[in-house]
Parts: sequence; C-alpha cells; structure tokens
Amino acid sequence: MLYWLIKIGHTSSMHQLRNRSESTLVSKVCTRLAGMLQDTAQGDAGRLPPERLLAEQLGVSRTVMREATKRLESQGLLEIRHGSGIWVVNQLHKPVCGSLSLAMPKLKERLRQLNEARLLVEPEIARQAAVRRRKAHLSALAKCQQALSDSSNTSAAVEADIAFHRALADAAGNEVFKLMLESIAELGRESRIATIGSVGREKAHTQHARILAAVEAGDAEAASKAMRAHLRHAGNDLGGA
Repeated sequence: MLYWLIKIGHTSSMHQLRNRSESTLVSKVCTRLAGMLQDTAQGDAGRLPPERLLAEQLGVSRTVMREATKRLESQGLLEIRHGSGIWVVNQLHKPVCGSLSLAMPKLKERLRQLNEARLLVEPEIARQAAVRRRKAHLSALAKCQQALSDSSNTSAAVEADIAFHRALADAAGNEVFKLMLESIAELGRESRIATIGSVGREKAHTQHARILAAVEAGDAEAASKAMRAHLRHAGNDLGGA
C-alpha cells in the first residue's frame, strides 16, 4: 500500500514538473514569437508560416507551438483563422475591451469611466508631445486635422479624430502611452460615435486646433490644459448623447 502511495505521489510530482516545464517553454516561445513579429514589422496583414514549420524553426513540439499561438491570439497579437493559417494582427485592445464589457455591461457607464481615465492620461500625453514633437509629428497632426475637416460622414470623422490622438501619442515618444491608447481604442471609437454623431465634428476640430497650436509652440502647459478642456467637453457631450 505504501509503495503504491509513493508511486502515485512520484507520478503526480512528475506530471507537475512536466506541466511547469511546458508552461515555461510556452512562455519562452511567446516571447520569441513576439520579438520576431516586432523585428520583421509584418504589420496588420502578415501571415506566419504553418504551425509545423514554426515548431521546427523554434525547436519545440507542435503542442507547445499551438499553445503559444493561442496565448498570443488572446493577447491580440495573432489571429488563428481556420483554413487560412496564423495571421499577424494589431488588436491589443481586444483583451481590455472584452474585460470591460463583462465588468460593465452598460455602454453608457463604460464610456463615462473611459472619459475619466482619459482625463488622467491624455493631458500628460499632450504635455509630452509639446516637449518632444518633431517636424514629422507636426505634419502628421496637421494631416489628421485636415482629414477631420474634410470628413463627409461620422465614420470618417471618428477615424480622423482617433488618428489625431494616436499622432499625439507618437509625438510624446512613450510606448506605454501608445499601448494604453491602443488598448482602449475600440471603446474610444464608441465614445466618438456618440459625441461626433450627436454634436458634429466641428467642435472636436476646434478643440484639436487649440491642442495642435500649443504643441507647435512647444507650450507643454497650454497643450495639457487644451487637452483637458477637450476631454471635459467630450464628457459633457456624452451625458447628452
């Protein structure tokens, strides 16, 4: 009896060690794959080699490779399309948006809390953009402004608005800021559909112009203040949307 208990205990320990080792290997493969995606800059439409070839290239089993790609899919870096293969995507917002939808089923409350969070983050992005902006950043911001002015419908205006805030994050030169914005991009799109759809694009265009002028002048305090005012107006517009 004691022998079998020892044997069962030994087998259980071996399974735990094997599972722990496999989990560590999956994590390492995820890190290597993520690095490869960044290095090759495949963008939004790159297709990876078949799972079998990837496993051979990285020297792991197909089971480990399958688990790694599933993990990266859940993180918004890959998309596994049955019959089509493994595709590189940029959907870092998916895990956050999915969690927020579960935690706060009511859209209006999600948008209210989103605006609160943006008030904490985006004035600092504008501040840093004013300090660190270069000529290329100013050009990108001006193009976004022009696109917002030229937009002929709500959808185009929303995308131009999002692009302006992305361009500000680029100018700020902080990858964490950029990732934070991308993680809430889909929710931000819903917010803009509500506000621009309700009050039009002109209000956003005017407020963006104030932010851009401050960034162009290198006035960090004015840029932060203009962004804060912009987001407060957006919050008020959400209340009436």
